[in-house]
Amino acid sequence: MLTIRLQRTGKRNHSHFRVVLAEKESSVSKKIAEVLGSYNPHSKDLAIKDQERLNYWIAQRIDMSPTVHNLLVTKGILKAEKVKAFNIPKKKEEAPVETAPVAEATPEPEVTAAPEAPTEVQPEEAKAEVSEEKTA
Repeated sequence: MLTIRLQRTGKRNHSHFRVVLAEKESSVSKKIAEVLGSYNPHSKDLAIKDQERLNYWIAQRIDMSPTVHNLLVTKGILKAEKVKAFNIPKKKEEAPVETAPVAEATPEPEVTAAPEAPTEVQPEEAKAEVSEEKTA
């Protein structure tokens, strides 16, 4: 199965691309059926070598990579909507580092103390019992 896609050429940090017709499953740098044009991403210049040949392959319903599709739509060669070419991965949210607790302005609910049950031992009697236990 054939596809129209980009093949990277050029030096490191100064890339150029060829618009090529190639086997879909083959390596990007090998098995090219036909060179259809070139693209310079720095100047945004898309040069199609033979417009007739490109139109022929489009008429044959050859698949295109999303990037090539969007380039052809931008330059007005193809009348269609742009497609989503790539996904930007979402960054994983890290758990915030907790610092010293900050006093918040929310009031704490009031706690009402339950009435104490009367104790059988009076405070004076309790002191006497404790002193007797110490002496024994």
